[in-house]
Amino acid sequence: MNIPDGLLYTREHFWVKKEGVVICGITDYAQNELGDVVFVELPDVGKKVKKGDRIGEVESIKTVSYLYAPLSGEVIEVNKELDKKPELINQSPYGEGWICKIQPENEEEFKNLMNKEEYEAFVSALVSAERAP
Repeated sequence: MNIPDGLLYTREHFWVKKEGVVICGITDYAQNELGDVVFVELPDVGKKVKKGDRIGEVESIKTVSYLYAPLSGEVIEVNKELDKKPELINQSPYGEGWICKIQPENEEEFKNLMNKEEYEAFVSALVSAERAP
């Protein structure tokens, strides 16, 4: 499982990269759990979101999973490539498979996100729980 340094993570398996604006997408763990992604419903550009709001969904051959805003702010850009190539989420979840960019409005919310080590421990606990009898 790939969990890059320098990103922040949510309990809903979203990653966040802070570059003035916030670039975000779903983690390698999430895309692996979903299986082959066949459709992505992206949020609307200009939409004001609150942390935890449902902002879209990802449909795979296995299931449909909702996307939740990792932070409050305004959606300023979406990855239109996903309309044509939703499989980019599987192929490059931290690169070409990014989902949206958000202009954050509350710096305090970054404190509630996990760093690499915290997210690794979170996912390890999930995996252990799944394997338990």
